[in-house]
Amino acid sequence: MCFHTPALSEGECDVMPSRLRTVSWASSLIGLMIAVPAGAEGFGAEAGYGRANGRWGAEIGAGYSLGLAGFSLTPGAGIYLRDGGTAAYGRIEAAYQIPMSLRIGAGVRISGKDPRPYATVAMPLLPGVALKGNAGPKYIAAGITLGY
Repeated sequence: MCFHTPALSEGECDVMPSRLRTVSWASSLIGLMIAVPAGAEGFGAEAGYGRANGRWGAEIGAGYSLGLAGFSLTPGAGIYLRDGGTAAYGRIEAAYQIPMSLRIGAGVRISGKDPRPYATVAMPLLPGVALKGNAGPKYIAAGITLGY
């Protein structure tokens, strides 16, 4: 894109406004990444899709995160919607927030007969919003978290 200003002679092109726009967008993106809290605490909600107890379905849950120095402990509960039915589940997760990066940890999901241990990873998108994935024996899920 070429911008003509009175200071330029005929045929010259000023590309500086487009470069400034690029720098502005990059600065905004870096600012959002820095603004993500290292250890969010409080109520939160999750929604996702996964396979548990041998069936695929949607999970909707809520919890309360207790945090200290980047570490968090989050008990929670929710419902698992599958094949036209619902099942309740409970979970507890322990995680560490790597500053300006991923939150990694482990959890136990209680649904059906057996508790299922799993690993968890979440990538912050905005403050209080993250993409999250869980994987363990006979359990896998991916979704979004809001709040903690």
